[in-house]
Amino acid sequence: MPQGLRAAMRQLAGGVCIVTVGEGEERRGFTATSVTSLTLDPPCILVCVNRKVSALPTILRHKRFGVNILAEHHAGLASRFAGVGDIKGAARFGEGHWLQSPAGLPQLADALAAVGCDLEESVERHSHLILIGAVHAILHGAQAAPLLYADGRFGRFEALPSSL
Repeated sequence: MPQGLRAAMRQLAGGVCIVTVGEGEERRGFTATSVTSLTLDPPCILVCVNRKVSALPTILRHKRFGVNILAEHHAGLASRFAGVGDIKGAARFGEGHWLQSPAGLPQLADALAAVGCDLEESVERHSHLILIGAVHAILHGAQAAPLLYADGRFGRFEALPSSL
């Protein structure tokens, strides 16, 4: 059953984000596709993260995280933060133009948007934690096409003709 579910869910295209936390050598981040808005009032988002992700203890300790929504030209950065090339910890931030938010969260300067969250709650479910973040800051960034992920590959969004 797990492999069947994995195969089915690979067909669901999703946006790609880099979730970040920390400052200096304590900066951590990972690529995530399980990110969504939860409520608008109050503004909250959720992120599903595997317990094995190395950034998770830092998020739980700091009780905050940032979500950087990626554009299609960030595919290499998404791979880097997904662990391709075995680059770990603060070294992952060696590519891309990273700023530090007033709340002390790494923000990708040319992200489509960067959302800063205070960790409101974490819910344990099997191999993952569901992080519920209360949004405290939103930075609207570059105008570009979003990076998508489906069937094990990164891709792009193409709008359908407006006659639909």
